[in-house]
Formats: sequence, structure tokens, C-alpha cells
Amino acid sequence: MGANTVRDQWPRMFLALILSITLVATVIACGGQPEQKEFRIGLIAPITGDIPTTGRAAVDGATLAVKEVNDGGGLVVAGEAYQIVLVIEDNQDKAEVSAQAVLKLVNQQNVIAIVGPMASRNAIPASTVAERTKIPMISPSSTNPATTLNKTWVFRATFIDPFQGQVMAQFAWEELDAQKVAVLYDIASEYNRGLAEFFRSSYEGYGGEMVAFESYTTDAPDVTQQMARIKESGADVLFLPNYHNEVLKQVGQAREMGIKAQIIGGDTWSSIQGADRSAVEGSYFSTHYAVDVADEKAQGFVTRFQEAYGRDPEDNAALTYDSFGLLFKAVKDQGKVDPDAIRDGLAAIVYRGVTGTIEYGIGSGDPLKSAVIMEIKDGNFVFHSRAEP
Repeated sequence: MGANTVRDQWPRMFLALILSITLVATVIACGGQPEQKEFRIGLIAPITGDIPTTGRAAVDGATLAVKEVNDGGGLVVAGEAYQIVLVIEDNQDKAEVSAQAVLKLVNQQNVIAIVGPMASRNAIPASTVAERTKIPMISPSSTNPATTLNKTWVFRATFIDPFQGQVMAQFAWEELDAQKVAVLYDIASEYNRGLAEFFRSSYEGYGGEMVAFESYTTDAPDVTQQMARIKESGADVLFLPNYHNEVLKQVGQAREMGIKAQIIGGDTWSSIQGADRSAVEGSYFSTHYAVDVADEKAQGFVTRFQEAYGRDPEDNAALTYDSFGLLFKAVKDQGKVDPDAIRDGLAAIVYRGVTGTIEYGIGSGDPLKSAVIMEIKDGNFVFHSRAEP
């Protein structure tokens, strides 16, 4: 697309909108209105960079969650109403910027909780800073175990990659009857590398043969030689545990080179937009929830999201919405709006969200959650099956 398309302009349009909202809020505050209690929450999202559709989904999910509470008079905690103040930082899909964003939100914006980042490659460094500053952080969609490992202030709203890798390995072995499997993954990215390795160990545990385990790096995306070896391997299934912007090119190249293997992937595929899905037609991937089999609570969220934004909510929108719901319930359960209360409330929470029930084990920031497997059919994401932990 050209530089003047709506998609290309979205980050700048969004930042301009946030500036406008801030100016309006300042004008109102200067008008002598009584000061309201605030619950300041930071959101770290990739508004620019390689995965802006992920950032857009997160911002939209967060904005809807905050608007619903504020339009209802605020969040009532111990008899007092708090207005939710959403402070958004663009991490540009960069690890170092993500870590800096935590410090900026805490030290300059005075937030008492953080939602995000989404991608594991950004959430892991951000979580280290959040843990050090003792500010509760919830990553909506980071699935790498390192995000929460040995941390008491960091949580997630999603399943983790050991489970996701096992789910897709079992699907390849039992549902697709794959005797030989190949994997292509970005070795420089924690998410891609971790999911690839968990998939391999699970698949080989079933008795399958890993005939090609090929890697590349983000800054060297040419995978021609790797694809040639995958073709030569005669794999029945090709697993691509990579980010959606990479997957589209990789699937196209695989088909151009005559690779006929069934292609499957992981939860980042849920960010593939409708116009691009024809490139991955007939593929399967694991993810967090399915619009077409959503329960009553989830269906209500889907309807409200469609009314607000004119599209179905992506997984990152739903997971971000649930992350804010977790924060709201944590402070209501504890009767306090401060970091310690939020941390304690999250550790003891049982929350029924739009992506399923979220409950953390003792000393763990990882919930036990089911996964769904989706098929890409006629340009749509269609529910195939559910996998329980």
C-alpha cells in the first residue's frame, strides 16, 4: 500500500487523537471542576514498528474497557468512585523502548499498574523493570515463560508456550496424522524460538520425526535456503511459530517453491488481517478465543467492540480488555487503589473474562487457560477445536 493509506496513517492519527483528548481534559480541569479520584493505568503497545495492528488492537481493547467504566460513573472502590486515566506509551516494538516506557509511566506519569507489552520480546525486559519498581504489570499476550519467571509483580492474561507448543504438536500428530514435521523460526526472538522448541520436544515425544528445524534472524529474513531444505525433507507439516507480518511472506515463498506441506502456526497469527488471509488459506493456528463460539459474556464484548470500531475484536483486543478487567476486579476485591493491593488482589483472583476464566496458582503469574485451534477458511477464522490444559 502507498504511504497515504488509512492503515499507514493510523499511528499518527491515533497520537493526534490522544493529544486532543489530553488538551480537552486539561481545559476541563482548569475550569474549576471538583477534582476526582484517579486510577492511573499505563498501556505499553506497539503503535509503530513492525506489528502496528497488534498495537491498534490493544489500544482499542483498552479504550473500550476504560470508557465503559468511566461512562458508568467510574470504578467504585470502598464506596468511592475513581475515574480511570489511561496513559499510553508506544514501545515501537523495541525491547529497550519497552523497558524505558515502564520507567516513564511510573516516574513521570504516576501510574500504579501497567498493561502490556504484548510481544514476548518486549514484555520480558519490561517485566524485569516492573518487578524492580514494584508496580503490578499484566501482559495480555506474552506467552514466553520468562516474562513471569521468578517474579511476584508480573502476571499475564494468556496461556504459556509450553502448553501452546504441546497443543499444536498433538494436533499435528493426531489430527493431521503427520509423521514428518519441519519448523522454521526466528532464533533471535524469544517467542518464536521458545514456541519452536516446545513444539519440537512435544512432537518428538509423540513419536514423530523432526525432519527439518530451520532458523533465521529478524535482521536476515531471507529464508530461501531454509525453505529449500524444508522442501527436500519431505515434511508433511510445516510449523511457523512467527509473527504475522513474517508469516505471510514465508507461506507465500513456501508455496512458490513447491512445498506442499500443511502449514500451521501459533497465536500471533490472530493478527493477520482479513485482506491478507487468502495467503494462508487452509492453514491452522492456535489462539485464545473464537468469535464464532463465544459464550454470552464474550458475545456481548464482541457486539460492543463491533459497534465501537466496525470490526471483530482481535485476540489482542480481547486479552487487553480482560487485563483491564483483572485490574478493576483486583482493586474492588481489596478495597484499595494502590500497587500492593492490586498485586495481592491479582494473586487471589478468580475472574471470568471474555477469553475465559483467569485464576493464578500460588506464587504464579500464569493462569491455566484453554486454547482454541482455528482454521483459515474462505478468508475467515473458523473454530476447529478446543484444547484444555
